Amino acid sequence: MEANYSKFDNVCRILEENSYDSAKLIPILQAVQEVYRYLPEEILAFIASSLNISPAKVYGVATFFAHFTLKPKGKHIIKVCDGTACHVKKSTSLIDAVKKELGLKDGQNTTKDMLFTLETVSCLGACGLAPVMLMDDDVYGQMTPEKVSALLKETIKSEGNIK
Repeated sequence: MEANYSKFDNVCRILEENSYDSAKLIPILQAVQEVYRYLPEEILAFIASSLNISPAKVYGVATFFAHFTLKPKGKHIIKVCDGTACHVKKSTSLIDAVKKELGLKDGQNTTKDMLFTLETVSCLGACGLAPVMLMDDDVYGQMTPEKVSALLKETIKSEGNIK
């Protein structure tokens, strides 16, 4: 039973830091997502109860902003641009390379070990570097499937996971 309560420890700390102020719902959700890498349903219900607001309001905010996610994401977020400039320069081959290197099947965007999540985005605002991908906060321009493979292998190695 103790382990069940411990998953709420971080949320309680975040709520305390924000003085249980419902006007600070967005910063609270941001902090919670930073800790858990997504917004679990039971945590959203706990936040609603703790702030004395409806679960629908919390859920509405969590689903309104694209920044928030209700699905678990990996430690490393890979965003491949598939906007016009990148698409013309074969960004789909980068997406295919990520999927192949990470063993992602159709419909799967997060690795089973929760190390990587692949997202396709409409624009990263770096059209001059097309095709472009972002991993965490680092921008990688003029990418090729070979460069994608090398980057992912290097990241996996640095994480101590040998593939």
